[in-house]
Amino acid sequence: MEEFEIKFLEVDVPELEKKLVQIGAKKVAEYDYTITLFDYPDFRLDKDHSWLKLRTDGKETTLSFKKRMGVRSSDGSIPDEGMKEIEITVEDYEKTYAIFKSLGFVVKREMGKKRVRYQKGKAVFDIDFWPQIPPYLEVESDSIENAKASARELGFDPEKSLICSASNVYVKYGFNPNDYISMTPKGFIKK
Repeated sequence: MEEFEIKFLEVDVPELEKKLVQIGAKKVAEYDYTITLFDYPDFRLDKDHSWLKLRTDGKETTLSFKKRMGVRSSDGSIPDEGMKEIEITVEDYEKTYAIFKSLGFVVKREMGKKRVRYQKGKAVFDIDFWPQIPPYLEVESDSIENAKASARELGFDPEKSLICSASNVYVKYGFNPNDYISMTPKGFIKK
């Protein structure tokens, strides 16, 4: 499955939430995510712009394989072609974590963020709050054209959007995520 999403940095959250309500988007939920990224000991997934992500909000836990397609720049300054994603729901975060460690995978990075989600039709609007960087909006839909149209409805110019990962966003703010084993609201821990 391919993921079609675009990002807009440094959003004014109260103003954005007001606009979301005005266009008829409904607030779905707020999440506090704990995320662990896994890789092989030789980091072959990272070299291929891929990762395994285990994520929980304490209620639902998902495991996903993600791969950036057509990566053109490491900092996200040149948009790539989007994301391939395969995701499943798993029953238990700790047991799934233990299985990956038992199989020889290593923790690439542990992360945490808050997310506020709105939805209108097929468009999903996620306001992400990652530690130590300003909040940003991620607009996802069933096609890149529909994601752009949904962004326009909010008054955003799709030509000013980014197609990149959260790690690429961190690079834009002077953080190299590969320098850290942990990037959570409790603090950053260097490798």
